[in-house]
Parts: sequence; C-alpha cells; structure tokens
Amino acid sequence: MATRQTMTAGRILVAPSVILLFAFMLAPLVRTLYFSTLHYNLLDGSVPQFLGFQNYVDFLSDPNFIDSLVNTLILVLSVLVISVGGGIFVALLMDQQVVGLNILRLMVIAPFFVMPTVSALVWKNLLMNPESGFFLWITRSLHLPAPIWFTNWPMLSVIFIVSWEWLPFASLILLTSLQSLDLEQQEAAVLDGAGAIPYFFYIVLPHMARAITVVILIETIFLLGVFAEILVTTNGGPGDATTNITFLVYKQALLDFDVGGASAGGIVAVVIANIAAIFLMRIVGKNLEA
Repeated sequence: MATRQTMTAGRILVAPSVILLFAFMLAPLVRTLYFSTLHYNLLDGSVPQFLGFQNYVDFLSDPNFIDSLVNTLILVLSVLVISVGGGIFVALLMDQQVVGLNILRLMVIAPFFVMPTVSALVWKNLLMNPESGFFLWITRSLHLPAPIWFTNWPMLSVIFIVSWEWLPFASLILLTSLQSLDLEQQEAAVLDGAGAIPYFFYIVLPHMARAITVVILIETIFLLGVFAEILVTTNGGPGDATTNITFLVYKQALLDFDVGGASAGGIVAVVIANIAAIFLMRIVGKNLEA
C-alpha cells in the first residue's frame, strides 16, 4: 500500500515537468504542421492561403530534394565509417599503458566539446585556408599541388570536419566498452596462443558490438541535422554539392522566405529522422537481445 502511494505521489510530482516538456515539444510541431498547409511567403505580402498537401508535393518533387537526400546519406554514412572505425583504433590506443595517458585522453575527447560553428571556423581558417592553412604548408613541403578544399572537394571537407567532431564521442564510448572486457577471457586467449589479429576479431570486436551499435544510433540521429558546419564553410555549395536536407529547409525559409514550403520540408526531415531512428532502434534491440 505504501509503495503504491509513493508511486502515485512521485507521478504527481513529476507530472508538471512532463506536461511542460510535452508542450514545448508539441507546440512547435503543431505550428509547423499548420504552416506546411499554407501558401505563406513573406515576400508576397498576401494573406496566407490554404493549400493542403501541395507544399509537400512541391518539396518532394523538387530536384534539389533528391540531391540533398543523396548528400545527406553520403555525409551520414561517411562520418559513421570514419568515426566508428577511427574510434575503435583510438580506443585500442588509449587502452594501453603509456606515459601521459590522462593528458592524451583529454586531448582526444576535447574536440567533442567544441561548438560546431567554432570547429568549422578553425578548419576553414587555420587548416584548410587556401593561402595560409596548415594543409597548404604540408602540400607545399611535399611539393604537391595544393587543392582549394571547399571548391575542389567540398563534401569531403565537410565530412572531415564533422568526423573530427564525432570521433571523440565514439572513442570514449568504445573505450568504456573495451575496458569492461573480462580479464579471464583475455588471459585465456593469451594462454591459448591467440595472435593479435584473431584476438581482435574474435574477442574484442564481438565484445564491442553493442557499444558500436549504440554509437551508430546516436550519431545517425544527430548527423541527419548537420547544419552549422555547412553554413560556415561551403554555404551549401558549390551549387548544391553540400546541401543536405537541413540546409535545403534553411534556404527555403530564410533565403527564399517560403515559410509554407520550409515547414513542409521540416516535417519531411522529421519523418526521415524518425524512420531512421526506428530502424536503428530495432537493430539495437536485436543486438542487445543477442
């Protein structure tokens, strides 16, 4: 009886916070759904008119949508491969006993706490600058042609920046998983004469499978909304070479002032993100059950 009363009291105390959080989430979504059904352009000066699903049809039939969807997939998959693959390698290095290990771990994790806008500015002005960047100095030292990164390889440049931001996150999660490996299992592998490569593929990698799945899930949800890095470095160009769905919505809203079309694009982006999240959650669930 006391337990039930405690649970009821706890729910009553938590209810205002839950209701407030739900309202903050629901109100913008409902407002966006409403605008997505209107012809509402700030440049027209006319009264918004009801269009139904026409904004969705226009957004999905726009050739730029297909290009932005392809760019989004390329960006997400590339960053996942680099951050997860690099995260495994960095985690293995940080698991070794070396001098200054704490400082090394701090330096590896530090990029994750840098704001995306600041990261993009650092890469654009200090590393990839075509006149005074660090990469320019390297290519000149090796007597190689110096590329103009954001013109010659725009998508690759954005992928490098975003991967640099998310590599510490993957490394930290995978290091935690690696350090939970059973010592008896490690000793048994050594006594059985397992080499480094079989030990990694048959013991370490299966043990890290759950952590890798969680990293992929979390990163995918956030990578679908990459925006600041593109705005600061390439502004979606050259042309539409680096325009993802998030940046396409931004262009419709703040450059074309098409509130109705941008709202429809925002809803489409939310639907795509939820489909990806549900798909990945099922993979995570199966992996955890296994």
